[in-house]
Amino acid sequence: MNILDTIVEHKRVEVLKRKQHRPVSSLNSSPFYGRKANVLDRSPLNNRPGIIAEFKRRSPSRGPINLKADPVHVAGAYREAGVFAMSILTDRHFFGGGLMDLERVRRSYPGMLLLRKDFIIDPYQVHESSAGGADMILLIAAILEPGEVSDLALEAASLGLHVLFEVHNRSELEKYHPAIELVGVNNRDLRSFEVDTAGSLELISHMPEGVIPVSESGLTGVDEIRGLFQSGFRLFLMGEVFMKEQDPGEACRKLTGQIWNDEA
Repeated sequence: MNILDTIVEHKRVEVLKRKQHRPVSSLNSSPFYGRKANVLDRSPLNNRPGIIAEFKRRSPSRGPINLKADPVHVAGAYREAGVFAMSILTDRHFFGGGLMDLERVRRSYPGMLLLRKDFIIDPYQVHESSAGGADMILLIAAILEPGEVSDLALEAASLGLHVLFEVHNRSELEKYHPAIELVGVNNRDLRSFEVDTAGSLELISHMPEGVIPVSESGLTGVDEIRGLFQSGFRLFLMGEVFMKEQDPGEACRKLTGQIWNDEA
């Protein structure tokens, strides 16, 4: 069994327990549940790359990254760096995160675009995302059947949430549903954790019309981002390159400054 299968198997048990502890009927007591999500403003992306900066404490491939990092502090620094959005890993067992991280950032920065990044396999998690203050959720094609993608995307739309749909190849891209606004190509194979941006370049010409193309994971440098932007990608999800530093926000600020100066 590979790591992705292990994560999904664990997630099924975890979600079942959370449903029992806090059923859907009780989620609407959250002040964030059903709130109007922050708008996806595409206009800045016409002229320069946008960054989705990630917060994560650890990963199965890397192990501990930045265990003492505070999500609110990092969010403020990311915001000052001018990121398009912030991605927050909420998986506890494998990534050291939690919904409390998401909720704390939402309370501190109401206008910041927030992506809940997790292994979403059940409609319950979509409602949980809304209650946690997310604007966006991640749906991973590799762990979902086409019908599940459709159901989860429509469930998100009914709650006003945006969807980032993550794929690795053409066959996964065929699971796309029109309710989805962003399509990301993950440069990291979730089974082997090897990184290769060739997948992003191969899939950009096959993106559904009207979506925002996102290149995800394994990105490290300005030249790499510039090349992918010129190829058609508009957003770049980056996490480890920031989080491995003592000051993730400063690392992000330096990178965005370099990217935008290059684009000027």
